[in-house]
Amino acid sequence: MSGIPFIPFAEGEALLDWIGLTDALAAGHDLPKAEIGDTFLYRDPDTLLSRAAWIDGLGMAVKTATVFPGNPGRGTPMINGGVNLYADGDGTLEAIVDFHLVTKWKTAGDSLLAARRLARPDSRRILIVGAGTVGRSLHDAYTAAFPQAEFTVWNRTRASAEAMAAERPGLRVADDLEAAVHEADIITSATMSTEPLIRGAWLQPGQHIDLIGAYRPDMREVDDAAISKARVFVDSYDTTIGHIGEIKIPLEAGTITRDHLQADYYDLAGFTRAPDDITLFKNGGGAHLDLMTSRYILDRWRTQ
Repeated sequence: MSGIPFIPFAEGEALLDWIGLTDALAAGHDLPKAEIGDTFLYRDPDTLLSRAAWIDGLGMAVKTATVFPGNPGRGTPMINGGVNLYADGDGTLEAIVDFHLVTKWKTAGDSLLAARRLARPDSRRILIVGAGTVGRSLHDAYTAAFPQAEFTVWNRTRASAEAMAAERPGLRVADDLEAAVHEADIITSATMSTEPLIRGAWLQPGQHIDLIGAYRPDMREVDDAAISKARVFVDSYDTTIGHIGEIKIPLEAGTITRDHLQADYYDLAGFTRAPDDITLFKNGGGAHLDLMTSRYILDRWRTQ
């Protein structure tokens, strides 16, 4: 193990930048399509996710995550796990990367790549729905691409939103979600909701909606009206259709058809918008993105 680097969170993060990561994610989708294998096991309300990916030319990654929503009440993190990165040429273990480092940068970077393509470049008002760990990561990521933007956060529990705002000068707290959605150019949502929080009736022409929170077939953050009126994009057809409620539920109900989904990241040229379009991106966060992110992190580590 002495020759295999372990890349810890703080030391690894100091080497990274959000624009560089999104460029690396875009480049990763120019390679042959990833082979992926996802396994979800449940013991309500707990989840075990095992995700593996293999991209010819980039290597292999295996990531296992445990999601235990009750952990914070016991003083331990909700999400735990590990990531192994394997060499493309001979399959040897090449690096062990801190799970939380990969997850933070993969998750927010995934959304930021879409926003760089789909949100209006002049977007100045960004609403973050959810004041958890991912909400904080989204603030970091979106600040890099929209440095002149004003940020607002809404959370079911106002105290959590206030705590996040106290950490980040200039971040405002919203009390009324509907009003905050009306005012925003970009809405980025990262909640654990199984019932829609954001209504299509609230959306305005020109907005971009970025959805991160839902990862199970029973979870969704927007209602049918929002899905129906927006041009919908996903990071991967393979990891969203049939797997995540945000897409699975309206497809199975016949609310939308398959051709309502405009493109995934293997067709980045299709990520376009007209000025008055409402664009909606579903971040599914598959293992191929963990692999691309881990490779970016290792490449940066090696340039020290």
